[in-house]
Amino acid sequence: MDDRQFRTAMGKFATGVTVIATDLDGDVHGMTANAFMSVSLSPKLVVVSIGEKARILEKIKQSKSFSVNILAADQQELSMIFAGQIKEPREVVFDRLDGKPVLAGAVAQIACEVSAEHVEGDHTLFIGRVTDIHLEEAEPLIFYSGSYRALAEEKTVTV
Repeated sequence: MDDRQFRTAMGKFATGVTVIATDLDGDVHGMTANAFMSVSLSPKLVVVSIGEKARILEKIKQSKSFSVNILAADQQELSMIFAGQIKEPREVVFDRLDGKPVLAGAVAQIACEVSAEHVEGDHTLFIGRVTDIHLEEAEPLIFYSGSYRALAEEKTVTV
């Protein structure tokens, strides 16, 4: 298999869209990611996977903390900003949750302290101990097969 085929296969897994953010010396840094999952309920742990070429990698290593912002369906532009798809500068305002930068309006804001990091292939996996969570009632932004999507309302059929 070649790299393109592998990427296409991985794109067949529908995911939510997150912005991972960290604060280093008063400067907030963020990146769009869909490589995120929960790891443990007790203790509450999540994992994010950050590529070795990502600018945020060293920032998280130094700050030892990050937030995961699970984006709402109306936050596609934020995803595109932090994915580098929108090149012109845009002002993004961050709120704070347990001192970590978070995006207002996200379906979930998850504040984390790094509890471990593991280098695997060309990525570093950061295990985050969850220190606080804030939830909003909103539909999530979905990514599937290289495109942004939204959940479709399921029609109920009475039999």
